[in-house]
Amino acid sequence: MTDQPEPGGRPDAPRLTTREAAELLGVKPETVYAYVSRGQLGSVRAAGGRGSTFDADEVRALARRSGRREPSPAGGDLVFRTGITLIEQDRYYFRGVDATELARNHSYEEVAEWLWTGELRPGVRFTAPSETLAAARRTVGALPAHSGSTDRLRVAVTAAAATDPLRFDLSPGAVLSSARSLIPTLVGALPVLGPTEADGGSLARELWPRLTTRPADAPALAVLDAALALLIDHDLAASTLAARVAASARAHPYAVVSAGLGVLEGPLHGAASGLAHRMLQEAVDRGSAVPVVADHLRTGRPVPGLGHRLYRGEDPRARTLFALLEDVPQAAGALAAAREVVATTARHTPLHANIDLALAVLSVSCGMAAEAGETVFAVSRTAGWIAHALEEYGERPLRIRPSGQYTGPRPAQPLPHAP
Repeated sequence: MTDQPEPGGRPDAPRLTTREAAELLGVKPETVYAYVSRGQLGSVRAAGGRGSTFDADEVRALARRSGRREPSPAGGDLVFRTGITLIEQDRYYFRGVDATELARNHSYEEVAEWLWTGELRPGVRFTAPSETLAAARRTVGALPAHSGSTDRLRVAVTAAAATDPLRFDLSPGAVLSSARSLIPTLVGALPVLGPTEADGGSLARELWPRLTTRPADAPALAVLDAALALLIDHDLAASTLAARVAASARAHPYAVVSAGLGVLEGPLHGAASGLAHRMLQEAVDRGSAVPVVADHLRTGRPVPGLGHRLYRGEDPRARTLFALLEDVPQAAGALAAAREVVATTARHTPLHANIDLALAVLSVSCGMAAEAGETVFAVSRTAGWIAHALEEYGERPLRIRPSGQYTGPRPAQPLPHAP
């Protein structure tokens, strides 16, 4: 960075300190220096040679061009303007409407449409094109038998993209058309485990026989549908941030979903429900959650399904599912075990149930595999990634470009030689 001497006689041109400029730009002071070194921002040395000053109008113009980023109240590094999800005071909202109320009163497809367009379409159903579904099933069928559900979903997305010659059309209508066909394609490409019904049902009904061999009953199906609706979006979670980065580079919607799926598989994100499932299944099998919780604490492992960085109390998604699970007779044992997990852990640390524990009650009580919660999460969140892609397509391309803070050896280093 090269500073010019501070000019005099310009009382009409306010100057900002480095810290003030950083606050206005919503970045760290080191990033302000990086802007100067790249020629994006001018600076002059302050009187007495202590620090730099910046023209306020020039800083404001840079903030407008780059899209202002502000420190996250939740401890994250970046905040993006979004009109999709608001989380505050232990509640969350989709376009200003309580998300738990939406999930209680509307199907997954209806909530997805609300998230995408701000309009409710009662009775809407998503349909997979036959050619797309056939390609996805062939591709999924070629995978090894031990492949997980997220493996299958990733290749199904790729197959669906290959059948869509219009995937590079990023207009809202085209993107939504792709989304409405992609989501049922993902469900339809998964292997069938149990009895199926005639086509034309809800997405939850289509997904049920891909999760368990047991036939669906109305109360359990209502829980699954609500879970899908509740999980559609949760602000800038890690997978959603990845999806927005892809959309910022103008990746087509299938590639955006692929980016989200890649992050979702991590054990600290979508796969966390599998850990909760195994813990809860063990508690049910042993007849008590106390020794299971004790084993986790003794070995220094966190108890799965508890705590969330965005909520001080119980995760509202978990609270909603627990209430619905009360109407599922076969869930009584797993529900009691989940409550015992919370109560036992509370003796050690005040943590509340999160969505992973609620999903585990559903999967354990309905004979689903441990990865069932991850499958529900992935299918549901696809709609949220599409919603964020639509927002990002309306922003300046490639705006998500953090600067690295280099910590390696300073140049010039000698040319390395082979040993």
